[in-house]
Amino acid sequence: MHDIVDLENRGIPGVFIASSEFESAVTSQSAALGYDPAVVFVPHPIQDRTDEEIREIAENAVKPLLAALAA
Repeated sequence: MHDIVDLENRGIPGVFIASSEFESAVTSQSAALGYDPAVVFVPHPIQDRTDEEIREIAENAVKPLLAALAA
């Protein structure tokens, strides 16, 4: 989260990516920092996924990521 805030403060657009398990943590951290980042959540868990599953997660995240960057 701090990295996205830093990038945005430098004028570099960014999108925060996290697995769905961390949605409440992202909300809490955003509130604490007073910052509402663009966020894309991917399915949890990430570990123990096959290469094919990771590719599918990544492919499914591309459109939301690009949309968040363009917003």
